[in-house]
Amino acid sequence: MPEKPINGVEPGRSEDDIQREEIGPRGVPGKESPAKMTPQREKKTPKDVDPGHTA
Repeated sequence: MPEKPINGVEPGRSEDDIQREEIGPRGVPGKESPAKMTPQREKKTPKDVDPGHTA
């Protein structure tokens, strides 16, 4: 029987985390995720994120 979380408290691992452990990130067990940030995307990603104005 799986452990049930108490109402209002999230479990330590999500269903996605459990599935990645079992079958890997792309459905291939034991392989690393091929998703990587390219140097060009890293340049475009702002370092200091300004949340902006709410008005």
